Formats: sequence, C-alpha cells, structure tokens
Amino acid sequence: MKKRRNKSGQLVCQHLENISSTALEDYQKIIREFVRGRHGIYALYKKGKLYYVGLASNLRSRLKHHLRDRHKKLWDRFSVYLIIQDDNLKELETLVLRIASPKGNKQAGKFTQSEDLRQKFKQGIVKYQKAELTGLFSEINNLNVEQVIIKRKKGRQSTLAPYVNERLKIRCWYKGKRYIARVRANGIIYYDGKLFTSPSLAGKAVVKHAVSGWGLWYYERSPGEWVKLSNLKR
Repeated sequence: MKKRRNKSGQLVCQHLENISSTALEDYQKIIREFVRGRHGIYALYKKGKLYYVGLASNLRSRLKHHLRDRHKKLWDRFSVYLIIQDDNLKELETLVLRIASPKGNKQAGKFTQSEDLRQKFKQGIVKYQKAELTGLFSEINNLNVEQVIIKRKKGRQSTLAPYVNERLKIRCWYKGKRYIARVRANGIIYYDGKLFTSPSLAGKAVVKHAVSGWGLWYYERSPGEWVKLSNLKR
C-alpha cells in the first residue's frame, strides 16, 4: 500500500504533555486509545528536567517498559508526540538528542547524510582573516586589484567568482532530461567540453535560447539539498 504524502509539511499530529507516570497504570485504557498503533517521539522527565528521549512504534508499551527497566524511578512525568509519517523519525530523535543531551540517553545518535560544517567554518575564518590582512597592507591590496584587472581583460572573470571558493557540481532539468556541469573554484563553468563565464551562458548551451541561469541551475547546498543557484547571492 502506498504511503500518502504529507503535502502540508505537518510533522506532529497530536501530543500529550507533562503527564504523571502513574497515569500509565491508572488510566492505561484511555492512553491506549490515544497511542494504539501510532509511532512517535516520547520524553521522560524527572522533577521538571528532561531525563530521556526516545522513539517508538508502540508508545504505550515502551513507556510501561521504562517503569521496570534501568530507567525505573528515574522519571516521574512524560510527554508523547504522535508523528504523521515515520520517514524522518530517527533523524528527529537524533536532532533532539544532540540539542538537549538528556543524561538518560547513552548515545547522541548520528545523522544519516548531514554534512559537518566545522571544516568549512575553519576555512571560512582563514579566508576572512586573509582578507583583513589584505586590507591592512596597500601593496598587497593593489596587487590583487591588478590581478583582477588582468583577468577581466582576458575575459575569464566569471559572474560566479564572488560567490564560490571551491568546486561545485550544478545540474538542471530540461524537457525531462538532467544536465550536469562543473563550477571551478574561480567561478568558471565547464559544460559539454566548453567553458562559460556565467550560469546564463551555460544555460543557453542547454536550452538553445536565452535563459536566466541563476534560476535554471541547482547546486547541492548540503547533502541531498539541491537549491537554485540564485541562493548563492543571498
């Protein structure tokens, strides 16, 4: 049976918050009606402080189990959040664990594809500091200006140059076919054996007429997240 796609973007459909652990025994029939056959995220608290976060496809059973396992007597209240689709449930749990770091959880969890930006952040700092030093010394600054002028005279200055400092893969779809191009660190685009100084020129080579390449081409901003090239300008 095909899963229905959630077009609204809604994640949580129902929630029950800050309930005493004793309710699991005293009112288990009512709670069973709420969570029967449902999947979601749950949180355990001790004296108002978050103690543990987990996910489950049988929430009532999992919560009752925590009354007897290693977590017993370590929590006194709970909250449950029922999820519409379970596609990203594990990612959601990982996100909560990495932000809140509940002491009852032994592991923080891992994202399936997310890119760690720490290295790029370091590279960005180095680049920023070099730019500051360049501004402090007029001789270096004048040299950079001369280099830019030389590049422009040669016609090799790309409109992408101010927005990139590393190689990128870009792609677009036209008439049901996918086209892929490469952006060099200097902003020059390589497509179909030719070099282009702007996304629009590279796009024209694909669609065979004038087109705004900033809206045609997409780049991978993070693993699995393809966005329009125009986002580089923001």
